[in-house]
Amino acid sequence: MALHALALAAVAAWCFVTALAGGLVGLVLGNIRLPALLLISSSPAAGAGANIGVSGVAAATAAVTQVRAGRIHWRVFWWMAPPSVIGAVLGGLVSGELPGTALLIVIGVLLIAFGVDLLRPRGPIRRREQLNIPAAVASGAVIGFLGGVVGLILGSLRMPALLRFVGEEPVRAVGTNLLVGVFVGAAGVVGHVPGGIDWLAFAIGAAASVPGALLGARLTGRLDERQLLRAIGIVLLFAGAITLLQAAV
Repeated sequence: MALHALALAAVAAWCFVTALAGGLVGLVLGNIRLPALLLISSSPAAGAGANIGVSGVAAATAAVTQVRAGRIHWRVFWWMAPPSVIGAVLGGLVSGELPGTALLIVIGVLLIAFGVDLLRPRGPIRRREQLNIPAAVASGAVIGFLGGVVGLILGSLRMPALLRFVGEEPVRAVGTNLLVGVFVGAAGVVGHVPGGIDWLAFAIGAAASVPGALLGARLTGRLDERQLLRAIGIVLLFAGAITLLQAAV
């Protein structure tokens, strides 16, 4: 009994740290949280459902702070959110027919590549005169689909897409990515309800993630643009390594 309580406390602490890091850099980091929740879940499927639910709660909590701070690009959000949700639903429907392990490897490699790109030295940051809205639609649909197949929100892929392909500034990419993640997470929970959700794991993860996400989101504005990009790059590298490890085991 004491060992079980210790395991629950450790999982809660990990969810708090994950949510804090995610709130800071605009990522949900469900792939980092998932192994911990699986340790206390009744089954892998129920744990995955709980993880998506916790991701949605953490994203919503951090997004509230980002909305209040004016860090949402609403035009990009409205173009990106619907195809992301549709892609996630379609990915969930065909998840049993596609090789999840191979997709995890692809996702892990992409995360590491994007992380390295953000960390490498670069000259002065230049703004695009016009954002690439078609890239927001296409990347939202593709990333939503991949996330639906592997059971993740994949904000860690959507963030570099917002930065590199859409041309969004880092601070507003943080808030926009989190808000899109709220809707993708809600769609994922609905998709997992028929298969069951471990509500105890969800409750523990959500309760620990709310204060972590709030703290992380409040720290976002304290980093200058280069520091924020560097923080995002480091988290992407870690997320990519965890994703490749999950594919291996």
